Amino acid sequence: MGKAIMIQGCTSSAGKSYLTAALCRILANEGVRVAPFKAQNMSNNAGVTPAGLEMGRAQLVQAQAARVVPDVRMNPVLLKPEADTRSQVVLLGRASAELTALGWRERKPYLWPHVQKALHSLLDQYEVVVIEGAGSPAEVNLRESDIVNMRVAREAQAAVLLAADIDRGGAFAHLLGTWHCLTPQERALMKGFILNRFRGDARLLSPAPEWLEEQTGVPTVGVVPMLDIPLPEEDGFWTEKQPVGGEEGFVAIARLPRVSNLDEFAPLGPLARWVTTPAEMEGARAIILPGSKSTAADLNWLRASGLAAAVTRAAHAGVPVLGICGGLQMLGQTLSDPHQVEGGGEVPGLGLLDLVTNLAADKTTRLTTVTDAETGLSLSGYEIHHGRTHSGPGVQELAPELLWRAGNVRGTYLHGLLENSAYLERFLGWAGLASPAGLDSLDARLDAIATQVRASLDWEFVRGLL
Repeated sequence: MGKAIMIQGCTSSAGKSYLTAALCRILANEGVRVAPFKAQNMSNNAGVTPAGLEMGRAQLVQAQAARVVPDVRMNPVLLKPEADTRSQVVLLGRASAELTALGWRERKPYLWPHVQKALHSLLDQYEVVVIEGAGSPAEVNLRESDIVNMRVAREAQAAVLLAADIDRGGAFAHLLGTWHCLTPQERALMKGFILNRFRGDARLLSPAPEWLEEQTGVPTVGVVPMLDIPLPEEDGFWTEKQPVGGEEGFVAIARLPRVSNLDEFAPLGPLARWVTTPAEMEGARAIILPGSKSTAADLNWLRASGLAAAVTRAAHAGVPVLGICGGLQMLGQTLSDPHQVEGGGEVPGLGLLDLVTNLAADKTTRLTTVTDAETGLSLSGYEIHHGRTHSGPGVQELAPELLWRAGNVRGTYLHGLLENSAYLERFLGWAGLASPAGLDSLDARLDAIATQVRASLDWEFVRGLL
């Protein structure tokens, strides 16, 4: 049986996904057979494995960090929020209507056996499994229904490292308070604290780490600096601090309430601007309607916000408009939901593409490579959609059932389209914009992160836990 090390956090957005990816790459670079694991992920940022199964984007990145093929065992349960009190349940890569219909606490008896099996399967196959927690283990109201934090740590007998985002302030109180909320059995698994996203001189932290160890018996094993090396995140991209386009212009992306797969717009760099009002869209050189987990509801929001009318005016004025997945469906004539995937009914689209979409009961999930008839480019990406879209005479089909165009308006089901650098250059060229300086490859970024995180940890101590 392999060993397990687990990154938990005092709060959401403490950097758990980032640190997990870093540990996976550090260990892989040392020749260790390592795999990531997160029992349950709540995110609309999902991707597709080579087997055509759906899993969280963060675990796909972590699998690449570990240099292994992504496998849904690494994220057996994925919850995709559809409303404030409802999430679609994806179990081992497939959406489950039966589990989606159950309440939060009622799901645990059905989900936990799958989590156990996936976890032990990975422990049997790999030397080390790097486990990521969710939110905080200090949520005592969720202890009985926990299948992702300390219950997983106990199951794997994992060495737990608890991370706090020191940039937000209150890190020592977060660490101490979280430790106090754990049971004695759980505290015994807590092996180290990590101060993440630190700015400044680490020598100024003393005597706080020493005081914290006196209170808990747990050492601070790392002070990780604020790293300006982006990774695709679990919950989004640029959700707190977004670049703003300069004088040369910008690409407006509608910030839908249930937006999905935000990280695919990272290649736009500083040209991207998330917008929620027509005023924010004013002057955009191109417009993107992104994917959505609740397309009909987000289409209604688009109209109520005034953005629908603004997009239509811009399209008629010749501004390039691109709809991806749910955004594609919004650009069409109608969107129908006969199987009540999103609650049923039919809503009119913006009418900018001569397309009609029906939501099917089953979901398409696959990696895809196609040739774009407009540009002649070979394009790679992935599909995650319930929609079945049919074209009328007023639109040109550039790739069968995947990519359409009417003048300056285009729509596609291919997530990751703009991650094809040649297509990104074409798209920005249509908008009269130059391509921004490209991000380093994901693999190069993972190596850079691993180097800096390893240097910031007491690596001899951490390695000794395994």
